[in-house]
Amino acid sequence: MPRAQTVEILAEMVANVLEVAVEPGTAVAVGDEVALLESMKMEIPVISEHAGTVTAVKVAPGDVVQEGDVLVVLA
Repeated sequence: MPRAQTVEILAEMVANVLEVAVEPGTAVAVGDEVALLESMKMEIPVISEHAGTVTAVKVAPGDVVQEGDVLVVLA
């Protein structure tokens, strides 16, 4: 049985997590917003470039993320 491919959605910059729009089990389509970050008083939506089902959410509102940190995992 082939193993399902996983995709990690990463933070592109140092930022605060304002909102997480998904939870494990949520179906995500290309273009869906999965989180909202804030950096330098600007809100930055995190948009999925892949379709799949959320298997893990690695952040919560109030967290500070660094560039390259995993935000959400899709399968």
